[in-house]
Amino acid sequence: MIIEIWSDFICPFCYMGKKKFEMALNEFEHKDEVEVIYRSFELGMSAESVKGKDIHRVIADKYHISYEDARENNDRIVKAAAEVGLHYRFDLLKLNSTKLAHEIVQYAKTKGKEKELVNRFFQGYFEEGMDIGDREALLKHAEEAGLDIADLTEQLDGQQLKAAVKKDEDMAEKLNINGVPYFLINQWYAVSGAQNPDTFLHALQEAYESEK
Repeated sequence: MIIEIWSDFICPFCYMGKKKFEMALNEFEHKDEVEVIYRSFELGMSAESVKGKDIHRVIADKYHISYEDARENNDRIVKAAAEVGLHYRFDLLKLNSTKLAHEIVQYAKTKGKEKELVNRFFQGYFEEGMDIGDREALLKHAEEAGLDIADLTEQLDGQQLKAAVKKDEDMAEKLNINGVPYFLINQWYAVSGAQNPDTFLHALQEAYESEK
């Protein structure tokens, strides 16, 4: 089974959805037959668009709600994340473009380090206050994961990794994926959003039985 996951590192539901999916996968009796592929999806955040704003102001402006409503919504997200063992620190968030992070993960994919870096980038951003657009911070995590930084840096200066990100995003457009996280099992069974582990487990079981 192949499960493709479109997500972005600044999406709180993506990190939660990833954790809930992994909880379900751990209970799936055929988990050893599953290959997970992470796909790039950029929500279009830029340092310029969020300069001088905290996460509550960014959400308030984006959805045209009050600052207090945005804070309450974010507090609910933090509580929901805690229920699955994630410790979101919205007070530490450093909003930025995720383009570079996605390019580095595309490189990691060719070296078998994709899962490790995806998790590290999510954790760094949501739980440790890492600037998701900071090249030095991202490369530090890449080096700790065992990647060749000299080769990675050379690749980042080229077009191949950028093209790989665009390919994933073009795939998302063709599939009419407008929001993330988005899980596609064997290219036909889709699950959208940070669903409960039971929902993911049912999807895995149903897709597996249908392919037999």
